Amino acid sequence: MTDTQSTDRPMVRAEDIRKSFGTLEVLKGINLEVRRGEVMTLLGPSGSGKTTFIRLINHLETISAGRLTVDGQLVGYREHQGKLYELKESEVAGMRAEIGMVFQRFNLFPHMTVLQNIMAAPVGVRGERRQVVKERAMGLLERVGLSDKSHAYPGALSGGQQQRVAIARALAMEPKLMLFDEPTSALDPELVGEVLDVMKDLARSGMTMIVVTHEMGFAREVADSVVFMDDGVVVEAGPPQDVLVNPQHRRTQDFLSKVL
Repeated sequence: MTDTQSTDRPMVRAEDIRKSFGTLEVLKGINLEVRRGEVMTLLGPSGSGKTTFIRLINHLETISAGRLTVDGQLVGYREHQGKLYELKESEVAGMRAEIGMVFQRFNLFPHMTVLQNIMAAPVGVRGERRQVVKERAMGLLERVGLSDKSHAYPGALSGGQQQRVAIARALAMEPKLMLFDEPTSALDPELVGEVLDVMKDLARSGMTMIVVTHEMGFAREVADSVVFMDDGVVVEAGPPQDVLVNPQHRRTQDFLSKVL
């Protein structure tokens, strides 16, 4: 494949993605494309399927139907004679290492220092040299404004600081794609800005990002595209000025009237 084809290829492509938990159909045919370097925000009420969708992207959940690719590769499956076969966990782990994910809860190891948390995956999963990873980790801590906290333990940090460490930890694997699942929802209001500032810097650097959020200011200011989901479907999608300023669908209008 030529470099041009690779560059033109979407980073994420979802084709008629469906997901059920037992008899409950959570996603009912999602079709989306995320370009390389794009920031896409997913908006919608609780239970609309946003978190389920991004968990499918790194195979934390399995799809029930459809095709999902990241950088041209099927996520979690290989295809043989038109049928999909789930990959072994070790193969999934290799794919997942290229996709960073930041959760609502910070999920830091409490018994490890900040620096150890950031270094754990590159050293333990990829087998990279400790000194190389340490230098990268310190650079990331400087980037998220926490270079003085390398030897602190998570319990000594504020929620905003812990979430910034979680972002640095995800970036330590040098991912091609970053997923954020409501990264500020567990934070006190005065700590939200410091995390959003790091995410804005990441967006400016060209990182491809999919962000589930209720932060309308972030969506308006930073997103290239906004997707409004409700009841397992994409109701409306487009540039922020279209979806947020001039929504066409009644469901989008009703939602925005409550949150703006």
